[in-house]
Amino acid sequence: MQSKATTVAQYLAELPEDRRAAIAAVREVILKNLVKTFEEGMQYRMISYYVPHRVYPAGYHCDPKQPLPFTCLGSQKN
Repeated sequence: MQSKATTVAQYLAELPEDRRAAIAAVREVILKNLVKTFEEGMQYRMISYYVPHRVYPAGYHCDPKQPLPFTCLGSQKN
């Protein structure tokens, strides 16, 4: 599934109920254990967790305008 959501709430809302429950469970574990300086948002059409520019101003080396990605959580067909 390629999402066009721009927020985590939109992303979750567009998922089928069974996938939403699974993603929400994993998301809860990530948020509970995420380093406090990291942030949750949308990158690469998925829920992303990244090091924001306020912590790492250089950003992602391939695209310095993007914060440094840590991990992503998505619901894909395969």
